[in-house]
Amino acid sequence: MPAADDACDSVVDNICRLTPDLLAEPCQHILSYLQGQTKGVDSAEMCDIFQRAGVTLDHESLQSVVRFLLLTFRSAGKSKLSADDLVSRLEEGSNKWTKESLQALHSLWSEHGHSVQVQPVAQDLLSVGRLVDMQWKLGMAVSSDTCRSLNSPFVTVLLKIAEPSGQIGQRAFEMTVPQFQNFHKQVKELAAVMETV
Repeated sequence: MPAADDACDSVVDNICRLTPDLLAEPCQHILSYLQGQTKGVDSAEMCDIFQRAGVTLDHESLQSVVRFLLLTFRSAGKSKLSADDLVSRLEEGSNKWTKESLQALHSLWSEHGHSVQVQPVAQDLLSVGRLVDMQWKLGMAVSSDTCRSLNSPFVTVLLKIAEPSGQIGQRAFEMTVPQFQNFHKQVKELAAVMETV
């Protein structure tokens, strides 16, 4: 199992690159989600926070850090671990942990761990992503495969979706104005049907 150990050590290395204050950011978002206070953990927001602090993590590394912390806290909540037990398990899993990172996790778990709500696994397996936010903007095409002429208007739609794992992902796509009008009509019809349920 050296590949799994290497992957774990890689995630731990990335976590330990963060200052205790910066490590607290994703942890607090994750704990808020596990306490039922938010709909998910927005990795794009975490990326912005890290970049402003001068820490650059590629998208996959950031996703791995969030996933690792989410699973760690969820498992600790399910097992009703104390902060000392949590730190002991983390140390058993990897020898790459820094003292500062473990102290930060110990402090956060001591303060917030008691209120973590563990969701049933079956619910996670059966659920699908939930639409958290939808934004759109109108633009002009300078070059396109689908528009017949340049300077044609198009609509960019950005969806934020809370996955069953708790992570919030973003999906973006572009449509012509007639496609967007049809999309809008279908969403209105769907909303009308949903109100009758």
